[in-house]
Amino acid sequence: MRRRPPLEPGQEWVWDYPRPPLLEPSKRPVRIVHAGIEIARSDRALRILETSHPPVYYIPREDVQMALLRPAAGSSFCEWKGRASYFDLVCGDERVARAAWTYEAPVRAYAALAGHVAFYSSRVDECYVGDERVDPQAGDFYGGWITSDVVGPFKGGPGTIGW
Repeated sequence: MRRRPPLEPGQEWVWDYPRPPLLEPSKRPVRIVHAGIEIARSDRALRILETSHPPVYYIPREDVQMALLRPAAGSSFCEWKGRASYFDLVCGDERVARAAWTYEAPVRAYAALAGHVAFYSSRVDECYVGDERVDPQAGDFYGGWITSDVVGPFKGGPGTIGW
């Protein structure tokens, strides 16, 4: 078992996050910028909190420049949320493969995710929670957004998949 580190007021330890994951409204607005273009801005985002992972933010499609997203090949399956489909982000001549994903028909417990899009912070230039620029979660699988109020260690980097 991981030992809980001392936390500052307002900080969250990702090992306190539940399994199955918790879906809740974000208390802070989120924003995504790529190639100097604001891709998304929302004060209605949802966040998923899952044991050992920084939060993943899901933004309502109405708050995303959906004209910049193109359906991408392939899908994946989450044991909690269901089947995910992906989008490439197209900004001018640049195409960012599988920069975002969605659950078109999530399982009942996560039905609120329908009509929302999540972005890998590692595949776009800038992601913000409030005024804070996030650090991407290591690895290429989970897509969590690390802010100063989220404390790890985080699953996802090399050697952590078996945790």
